[in-house]
Amino acid sequence: MSTSATKANLSHSDRMADPNWWRQAAVYQIYPRSFYDANGDGLGDIKGITAKVPYLQELGVDAVWLSPFYPSALADGGYDVDDYRNVDPKLGTLEDFDEMAAALHAAGIKLVVDIVPNHSSDRHEWFKEALASPKGSAARNRYIFRDGKGESGEVPPSDWDSVFGGPIWERITEPDGTPGQWYMHIFAKEQPDFNWENPEIREDFLKTLRFWSDRGVDGFRIDVAHGMAKDLSEPMPMKEDLLKKAHGTDGFIDGSHPFWDRDEVHEVYAEWRKLFNEYNPPRTAVAEAWVHESRRARYASPEGLGQAFNFDLLQSDFDAASFKKIITDNLVHAKESGASSTWVFSNHDVVRHATRYGLPKGGSVAQGTNAAQDITGAEPKGQDGKGWLLAGAPAEELDIELGLKRARAASLLLLALPGSAYLYQGEELGLREVSEIPDSERQDPSFFRNKGVEIGRDGCRVPLPWTPEGSSFGFGAGTAHLPQPAWFKDYAVSTQEGVEGSTLELYRKALHLRSELQTEEELEWVETGNPEVLHFSRPGGWETVTNFGADAFELPAGTVVVSSGPLEEGKLPADTTAWIVREA
Repeated sequence: MSTSATKANLSHSDRMADPNWWRQAAVYQIYPRSFYDANGDGLGDIKGITAKVPYLQELGVDAVWLSPFYPSALADGGYDVDDYRNVDPKLGTLEDFDEMAAALHAAGIKLVVDIVPNHSSDRHEWFKEALASPKGSAARNRYIFRDGKGESGEVPPSDWDSVFGGPIWERITEPDGTPGQWYMHIFAKEQPDFNWENPEIREDFLKTLRFWSDRGVDGFRIDVAHGMAKDLSEPMPMKEDLLKKAHGTDGFIDGSHPFWDRDEVHEVYAEWRKLFNEYNPPRTAVAEAWVHESRRARYASPEGLGQAFNFDLLQSDFDAASFKKIITDNLVHAKESGASSTWVFSNHDVVRHATRYGLPKGGSVAQGTNAAQDITGAEPKGQDGKGWLLAGAPAEELDIELGLKRARAASLLLLALPGSAYLYQGEELGLREVSEIPDSERQDPSFFRNKGVEIGRDGCRVPLPWTPEGSSFGFGAGTAHLPQPAWFKDYAVSTQEGVEGSTLELYRKALHLRSELQTEEELEWVETGNPEVLHFSRPGGWETVTNFGADAFELPAGTVVVSSGPLEEGKLPADTTAWIVREA
């Protein structure tokens, strides 16, 4: 793409062939089981995505990212994969997948899929073979098995904790019925970690990447990209020693952690990049890597995956100084790596930002140390450090109106930034976290394994409302697999369509304007004289102003083309963003 061209000026064929399409793409994340149910069984499916391609096209997104749709027992929402080269029969078939990919491409929308390389499910044919094979066998060498300590091997090989609580090691019963070895699982016990020192693992994932690339997949989101490589040399360090270093001055930014962010993982990604570059246009990849900002560039390098998630805004309060520093720092890091930055507020693992911003203390999603420096997990912790996300936040403390107002303002600011914007299904409807889920109907394993500490991620995975009526608000003909609250009717797609000022129409307008206005990946801050107001300009006379303060702010000269809320006699109210276009 020419540096002076906009996406709106390119033909369909040019957009689809553009090798740099990802650099400033608006990517819409779909959690397939909760997007749209085409067959009425209560689960969203692949045909449901195909049916809603016109909706995605009208929304104005450049790409769709699918969370795992592979065969799975759902011990972790599909991130426990039974078969990496197939579709879960409950969601459809490979033929359905091909039809979906073709429909998306015909609409000018790229397709990104999740790859889960750190671990398989315990139902994977290789793990079943490992359990049926003897100690020291080739089958066991595909995973990480170790002898236990103690007189009879009854003590785990190390005292490390898994992300989902409890020990990181699980003991097996040997084929002869005796207590046996232990296998490593950073996450749930149903997710045994692969042994990435085994060439067979490396070759099989290259085969998987090629399988989906040949089916038309344009890019990959790499789950737990900072995992995989491990150093389990004896003696393994004690958890206490790891925690001391994690909270020290330097943490693990030297790549010395035994299982997070090790340098060796980049050897794998260099192999993947060679494969990606065999295609025209090259396949893209983005790393989910919860690492220190000084190490993020390695994942995003042109020789590696090419892009890495930046979760800094997601973990920030709704605060002008914090936003400005995060944006400035990440644009510098992106330039240094040769990648474009990524921006995200919500996804399948975190409380929706319309809720976070309506809670006291500004709605911060994470407090404390960087997750990459914490032995206990690879995800952000909740407010006050409690569990997944705001697990203990009382519902009565939520200011719904304020949360949505700030979420709209933040999203409009995000869509004006240079780089890729990652949007999560339902945020374009203004959905907040669903807290009204009975314990008996929750599904997330983190809730059950750490009850009272982590409320889990079901609240952001509730199926979308498409209409204000019906047994599942238009999600499907039957009952949705997670309960939907009564207030969903006011946020349904058909309720908001064509309604001026609705959140859906705000996103549609902003995304289409973004395609017309976005050119070079540059940003210049404009001094406002007010520390609570952020103002930046983009090439071509496009300017964005966000008021984080309490008092209305006088807008600069120019035409306001979109705002996250009504203006007050030409002034920008509190918690509002406006895009302004100046005449050349």
